Amino acid sequence: MQILRTVLWIAGTAVLVAFIAMNWVSAPINLWPLEGDNYIHFQWPVGFIALIFFALGFGPMWFINRTNLWRLNRRIASLENSLRITANAEPPAGEEKPETKDQASTEGPNEP
Repeated sequence: MQILRTVLWIAGTAVLVAFIAMNWVSAPINLWPLEGDNYIHFQWPVGFIALIFFALGFGPMWFINRTNLWRLNRRIASLENSLRITANAEPPAGEEKPETKDQASTEGPNEP
């Protein structure tokens, strides 16, 4: 699985580098209209523009994914801790602790 992921990353990087290399031509960008039909104007290469917008789209989704993983890992840890506490808890007074497989197998059927 690690090899497949590495091959996909290398292929994706090669496609991105090829796209940037073939499109390194400056393109005008009008970002914001100002007074009198003037714009905030930039002259950037198309490949650079593609990288900027890729980062703008990828960044928030990566952040959301990382926060969801963090939240789920905390939830799993909390559930594991509660299970560990419940498993080690003493039974209430008047109730017997349930037998485990090991205890049941060591005692014979005729023994008290």
